[in-house]
Amino acid sequence: MNKIPHQLASRWKRLGGSLLDGLISIIVIIPVMFATGIFNQLKQGQRMNIAQTVLFFFLGLTIFLIIHGYLLSKYGQTVGKKIVGTRIVDKGTGKIIPLGKIFILRVLPISIISQIPLIGGLFGLADSLFIFRDDKRCIHDLIAGTIVVEAK
Repeated sequence: MNKIPHQLASRWKRLGGSLLDGLISIIVIIPVMFATGIFNQLKQGQRMNIAQTVLFFFLGLTIFLIIHGYLLSKYGQTVGKKIVGTRIVDKGTGKIIPLGKIFILRVLPISIISQIPLIGGLFGLADSLFIFRDDKRCIHDLIAGTIVVEAK
């Protein structure tokens, strides 16, 4: 793993990368929702039951790993981060983080908390607003001990 310079990524690049990753997820998950009938169920005002929620939670995590796993493990980047030119590194060493650590400390806790009604949405908002700290680290960065830096 190569040492990465600690030039923090701009807030705009972080936002852009996150929006691109979200768009990619939507493009992938909507056909799955149509194929499983969930889209029609939600369109009719019916909520997903617990089994469906759990299934889609794990399906979402699996899709995340399929789409971003290789880039994260090799370069510390999701597809969105690759496009905007940023990467995730260890705050202390500047090295690329192993995929397991990124997933367990950076992705999984936020994904689990986001599933809690009301609290999940508020936590997601707070996590996003942490970007306005001087060090530009969100809550998921603090949990995982990471920073997002320029990839160049």
